[in-house]
Amino acid sequence: MSKPFNSFSEFYPYYLAEHANATCRLLHFIGSCCVLALIAAVITTRMYTLLWFVPLIGYGFAWVGHFFYEHNKPATFKHPFYSFLGDWVMFKDILIGKVSLK
Repeated sequence: MSKPFNSFSEFYPYYLAEHANATCRLLHFIGSCCVLALIAAVITTRMYTLLWFVPLIGYGFAWVGHFFYEHNKPATFKHPFYSFLGDWVMFKDILIGKVSLK
């Protein structure tokens, strides 16, 4: 059974534990950067059909990290909203140096 979480602050330590592998975290970070770049390109070019690639890119990098490096199932499968939020909080924490890529 999936552990119930009452808040994101309860979930985030679990999320980070599920991302202990540095390569997995790096792949999440790269995927998030690519998503932001794609959204910027869509805004610039007005090619809105490219938005279909956002989940493919974002989750593609992350899931490669989980299946091949972390060897666990992504939290997205059991906690989709908190996991999505966790992706962006971890991205921010990597940018400010709170979470390491090593």
